This record gives sequence, structure tokens and C-alpha cells, in this order.
Amino acid sequence: MTQGVMEQQLADTASSTSTSATTKYVYFFGGGQADGNGRMKDTLGGKGAGLAEMTNAGLPVPPGFTIQTESCREYMRGQLNPQMDAEMHAALERLERMQGQKLGAGDNPLLVSVRSGAKFSMPGMMDTILNLGLNDNAVEALAKRSNNPRFAYDSYRRLIQMFGDVVLDIPKKKFEHIFDSVKEREKAHYDYELQPAALKDIIAEYKKLVKKETGKEFPQNPLEQLSAARDAVFRSWQNERAKTYRRINHIDDWLGTAVNVQAMVFGNLGDNSGTGVGFTRNPATGERIFFGEYLMNAQGEDVVSGVRTPMPISELEKAMPKVYDQLRTITWKMEKHYRDMQDFEFTIQDGKLYMLQTRNGKRTGLAAVRVAIDMVREGLITQEEAIFRVEPNQLYDFLVPRLDEKGAKVEVLATGLPASPGAAVGQIVFTAEDAVKHHHKGDYTSIILVRGETTPEDIGGMEVASGILTSRGGMTSHAAVVTRGMGKCCVAGAGECTVDENRKELRVKGKTFRQGDWISLDGTTGRVIEGKLKTIPAQPDDPDLVRFMGWADPVRKLRIRANADVPRDAKQARLFGAEGIGLCRTEHMFFAEGRIEHVRAMILAHTEQERRAALKHLLPMQRQDFIGLFKSMESLPVTIRLLDPPLHEFLPQREELLVEIQHLEDTKPRSPKLKELRVLLARVQELHEVNPMLGLRGCRLGIAFPEITEMQARAILEAAVNVKNHGGDPHLEIMIPLIGSIEEMRNQSAVVKRIAAQVFKEKGTTVDFMVGTMIELPRAALTADQIAEEAEFFSFGTNDLTQTTFGISRDDINHFLPAYLKAGIFKQDPFATLDQAGVGSLVKTAVAKGRNTRPTLKVGICGEHGGDPESVKFCHKIGLNYVSCSPFRLLTARLAAAQAALQEKQTGPDVHSGTC
Repeated sequence: MTQGVMEQQLADTASSTSTSATTKYVYFFGGGQADGNGRMKDTLGGKGAGLAEMTNAGLPVPPGFTIQTESCREYMRGQLNPQMDAEMHAALERLERMQGQKLGAGDNPLLVSVRSGAKFSMPGMMDTILNLGLNDNAVEALAKRSNNPRFAYDSYRRLIQMFGDVVLDIPKKKFEHIFDSVKEREKAHYDYELQPAALKDIIAEYKKLVKKETGKEFPQNPLEQLSAARDAVFRSWQNERAKTYRRINHIDDWLGTAVNVQAMVFGNLGDNSGTGVGFTRNPATGERIFFGEYLMNAQGEDVVSGVRTPMPISELEKAMPKVYDQLRTITWKMEKHYRDMQDFEFTIQDGKLYMLQTRNGKRTGLAAVRVAIDMVREGLITQEEAIFRVEPNQLYDFLVPRLDEKGAKVEVLATGLPASPGAAVGQIVFTAEDAVKHHHKGDYTSIILVRGETTPEDIGGMEVASGILTSRGGMTSHAAVVTRGMGKCCVAGAGECTVDENRKELRVKGKTFRQGDWISLDGTTGRVIEGKLKTIPAQPDDPDLVRFMGWADPVRKLRIRANADVPRDAKQARLFGAEGIGLCRTEHMFFAEGRIEHVRAMILAHTEQERRAALKHLLPMQRQDFIGLFKSMESLPVTIRLLDPPLHEFLPQREELLVEIQHLEDTKPRSPKLKELRVLLARVQELHEVNPMLGLRGCRLGIAFPEITEMQARAILEAAVNVKNHGGDPHLEIMIPLIGSIEEMRNQSAVVKRIAAQVFKEKGTTVDFMVGTMIELPRAALTADQIAEEAEFFSFGTNDLTQTTFGISRDDINHFLPAYLKAGIFKQDPFATLDQAGVGSLVKTAVAKGRNTRPTLKVGICGEHGGDPESVKFCHKIGLNYVSCSPFRLLTARLAAAQAALQEKQTGPDVHSGTC
């Protein structure tokens, strides 16, 4: 979102977020007491609320203070209240008194960390600065006080690098280049092998870089550092990776972040110090085991950045048993207190444990379901609470593919950490920018993003990639945490791999792989495999999933149907829990081998007689398909949309015909085929449409050529009679597409009913059926009361309704969608998440008008929005009967519908459900 758009939205909401003199901006925590508590996430952000709660619980938390989220909103409005500065300085003085230190001054200087912390966890998306307060004098005092010059100078170089990157906008790579050059000079393999003299050289070069890039010296005033760092954290709320993460996770842009200022504790003091991150349960599987990683003689950023591959937390039990036992006791208590799996950070300073953070841990879908079930069994939460512990999109994890290794030559190149389950097969790219570029171009059908380690800046590329491979980093690295949240396959810390991002090469086992080469990842075992393996789908019969959905399904009101065009898809849909077919697109049946030529003959026919001859070939094919659908669905409803093809999808391309004709004219000018092609070209040009998506399609095709509607109606009804005569119980709904007026509806409905009468008379059997329409034009929505006089059901085709409401081609939106998302004009792709304010308003209006005319009107949607959780919840609010989506989104839709029903039960109906 652009600064201007953000400022306007913040200004519009200013009245609801008071900035009067009574506003408390800064909340202190320390000494066993905190001004806030864990329920204050709106004000303190998730991190600040967690620090307050842990402090109140008496846990060993370094003291500090939180600057609340309202300050961030004021900063973005350009209206920082002087009261905030006054409260910050007062809190700093209180912290100095408590610690017996002065920020960056004296023989024992106080150093602080400055961290972000929004209401919702956004791991790695915003900025952090450690060791703040160090300057040329303080570093010497720290070296003397700690009796560890290496530690002091290492802390100072870290501050200059972080401050330079985050506050001064100096590219991180420029600092890394200096650092790596000195490491190479000193022949140091690990960072901690650099001695004080080398670190002093790095500091001097860093300061020169700051002066060169900014024209100013690195700031020596600690208060100046603090104010600048605070503002930089506020500013990081608006960086590209944070905006992308919020868009992916539907987080409001104007929530803002809090800033947490906390006394530093040091994990890089020596071999008796360390830092780590962990989870109270395995975030990949949900297993109830203590899980995490740590590094000795390191600061927290070293663990999550992937620069060093950490050790499993179980090793800490051997190295420091007392600390390990204390950590386990504290974290299990936190889990019991929060009644959810915890993600925590800790530091050990000279053998003493400090807790730096706790929050509800991100986890895979597999883990989320298992944790929810286990916590119900343990008595921590109720079944209703468990339903909300899983994000609907996470259930896709149960449907992720696995590698098909049967009969394949499997060459394992490396084995890394199984950071996020499933399988991914794709073509290698080495930068997020290349991933996005090839995704939008469509020249790579599947992408594997290969990095040394991912950074938050890679979020855009990670979004479009099928899988992620890193050569460094652990199970809690950025790549691991973010991909688990996205439900994508990830192999991390594959140390046998060398990733050369400059040359765009992956080197392993003496082989070199370049951009565009194929590899396969197994995120469940951590294997990296050469080449392009096949994948097989997961089976959604996991006992935990079946049990969990057994809790969710009974509470929902919305029925969940599938979009399925052929019997194979229908069977898959039943396996995933479909309660019928909400959309069978009959034109998709014609793409099969041996059919498209008859469709082309029908389209290219000059006369009704020619058209009927082609339709005669298609009738038995369609009838057999419909028989398969009815059998697969048994007694469940099947909605069949009559033919709705933009004609260009079935016809030869004009340009290809011209090339072929030219070739024959040059090589075989007397070929009989040349005459046929010229006749075909003439007909193609005759049928050419400037905008085929708004041309001869939908009901217009059936009105212009009623014999097409006749053939399809006969195929559907004869199939239904056949199935009924063989003991079946078909429930069919025939849907007229692209209706814009009651007259169109009457015309096509009359054809269907006339054919039905003929079929029933011929067969001596009747079947119940309904005739309805797909609402996909704004005019149809606005005149729905009239259309409902004839239509017995509505199904909203929200793909086309979005297209015709916005005036945007769904096929061409990617030409400008990235610019719209970046500028904040669109928060989401409107073809992925329903635009509730515009398109949703039309849907709501049509439902009300239609039911006013026909109170028993059945209403559903069948666009891609039927599998989007936010859209499903909207459909529940406005009283739809069902949503229909692709088979692989059925689990998502089922859970979203259950959560919507429970939320309504807890809070009451949403009377403002028609607005964004």
C-alpha cells in the first residue's frame, strides 16, 4: 500500500483510535510486574503482550518497555505525539535505575534491543536492532567490564550492520562483503573465530561505509540511536515484505506495530552462553515433544537467519542440564497457561536462562490438527475451541502430493532438514525476483526457489514457488517457519549443497545445476533428488483428520459441493467430502480425445442440418459422461451448466492457420488440404470476436442455435432416466449460463422443459429436476426478482461476476495486478478472494431479491471463491445454501463454513455482512 493510501485510511480511522492527552503510549515490564497483560495484543502487539504476561508470571524476562501500536499509526500519519517521547524517556530512566546502568554510558553501559511486534505474528517481516547504545566509548567499557574484547567488538560490528541496514537503508550486502573479505583474509571458517583485531578492522570499514553512503558519521549518541531505531521499526511496517505477508495472510494494513525496547542479555559472551528458539510441540508433525534449536556463543539472529546451522535442543540437556530442565518447566507452564503450542526464544548468559519471547507457534496443517485433537484429549481446550485452532487453508497439507518413486531412478543429491512436509517438483530459480518473473511469464510450470538461506525479502518468490531449498539454516530458520505457514514443501540446511547465487548455480556431488534445471524435493524426509519425478496425491483418510472433521462438519450450515466435469473428478470429490456437484462445466467434456473435432464441426457449421449432424455424434458421449456423474454422486445433487464456451477456445488459431496455408502454398500448392484450410480460415475469420468473453457464449449460444440446448438437455435427462432405471436416485439441476434478463431465462427454460417432456414420454419414466441459472452479470443480480419468477435456483458464477463488475479480464489481470497490489489499490486478487464491498453487494442484493419472489430459492456460488475461507464466511453470513469449489479445496471450505457458523453462534449474526 502506498504511503498516501495508508495515510488516508489512517486519517479516516483516526476518530476510532484516540490520541488525546489521556492516551498511554509506553508500558513498562520488569521486576515481576508489568503495566500490561497478555490480553492486550491490540495495544501491545503479540510480542509486547507476551512479555507483559511472562513478567507478571514471574518468569526470568529481561526488563524493558513497549511503545504501543497507536504510536506507529501516528508515525504513519506524520503526527507523533510529543507525549510519546516523554513517556519513552521516562521508561528508559526507570529501566536504567532498575539495571543500575546508563544507556551507552559509564563503566557498565546499558544496551538494549529494539524489536517490532504486531498484533499478529509476522516472523521476520519487520526489523530488529540489537546491542543498541554501543558507541566508540561504550564498546571499550564493555570490553573491559566483560573481560571479553572479542564479544564487545563483535557486538559493536553487529549494531553498526543492523543499524546501517534497518535505519540508514544501506544494503546489507555491502556490509556482508566487508565481513566476508576479512573472514577470508583471516582464514576464519566461522564468524566466532575472528579475533578482536580483525573485528576492529571490520568496525572501521563499516564506519567508513556509513560515512560514504550517508555523508554522516555513525551516530555516537545513544538517545539518537534509540529514537532513530524506534522510527525505523515503525517504518518497517511498510516495507515490501511486510506488505506482501499481510496480503497473503489477510492482515489489516492499518493495525501498525508496537516497538519493544528491552535490556540486552548476551548469548555471545563465550562458551557458557548461547541462544535458541523452540516449540513446546513439533511444529511439523504436532508430536508432543520438546522441540527446538540453539547455538552456543551466538546471538538470536544467528539461529533464525540460517547463517549457522544450529544444534537440536536435545543436545542442551547434555551440555547444560539445569538450564535445560528450567527451560522445559517454564515452557510447559506457558503452554498450559496459553492453552496452545508455544513458540519461544531464550538466551543463556553466563549459564543463566532468560526468556525473550513466547507466542502461539506457527505449525503445519498436519501438526495443527494433531495438536488440536491432543489438547482436547488433555483437557486444555474444548472441541469448539479446537475447530478454531486450525486455519482452513492448512488442511491442504493433507492433500499435498508425495513423490512417486516406484520404478523411477532416484538419485539423492543431498539430505537436509524436513522443514515443511509434502513434495515439490520444479525448475530451479535462485532469486525471488526470478521466481516471480517466471511465474508471471508462465514459462516455468513449477518453480523451486534455491537459496543459501532465505531472507524476509524473499517472501514474494516464496509465495509463487512450489518448494524451497536452502543450503543453510535449521528447522526454525526463516525458510522453515514461513513455508510451514504457507503450506509449502521446504528442505532446509542441506549442507552438502553449495548455492552460488551470483553465478546462479547449485553444486552438489560434483554436479552443477543451473536455472531452469529440474529437481525434486521431499519435505517429509529432507531429501533433494535429481531430475523430475512424478508425484502422487495424498490420501485424505488420515485418522486425525477424519476425527477433526467429525467435530467440524456437524456445526456448519453451508453445504459444500465440488466443481467436477467428469466422473473421475466426481469420485475424487466424494473422497474429499463433497455433498454434491455445484458446477459441471459441459464444455470441458469436449476437450477429450475424439470429441473436439465434432465440437468444431458444430461451431463451424453453416446450416442447422450440419450442426445437428455434429450434435448427433456428441449426444451419446455427453449422455455417458452424465451417467458417470450421477452414479458417482448417488443421491447427491448435481448441477449441470449448459454449454458456455468462448468459441475461440475450440477453434484453430487464425495465425496458425495462416502459417500452415503459407507453408502449403510454398511447398504443395495443389494439395487438397489447402482448399480445406482456406475454407476453414474464412469461417474462423467470420466467427472472430473482438472480445469473445463477452460474445457468442452462454445462453446466447442456445438462443441463436436452440438445437445445442436441445442436445444437451436430452443427454442430461436420458442419462438421469437411465440411472434411475438401474436403481439409482439422480438429483439433477440444469443451469442456464450468462442470463441477463427474464426473457433469456424463459427462452432457454422452455427448451429444456420441452425436451424433458419428450424424453419422459419416450422412456416412460420421469425424474425430478430443476431449472435455474448462473448469476454472473450485474444486470442479472439487479433484476434477480424478475429472473426468480422462472429460475428455481441461483448459482453465482463469481469469476465472471467479478470480471463484469470490475470490467477486468480475468485472463489479463496479471499484466497490472502486481502494480495494484503494490500500490494498495487491491489488497487481494479479486478473482481469488471475493470483493465483498462491490461484487459481494451484488450477490447479497440478488439473494434478497430472488427470495422475495421465490422464498424457497436455493442459492450457492460456484466460482473459485467457493474455496477461499474469507469468501466462504461471507457466503455463510448472507445465507447461501452452499458453496462449490475444486475438489482440492473442499476441506478448506468445510472448515471455513464450520468456523463461520460457530462464530455466529458466539457473537450473533453480522448485521453488516455486506460490507468490507
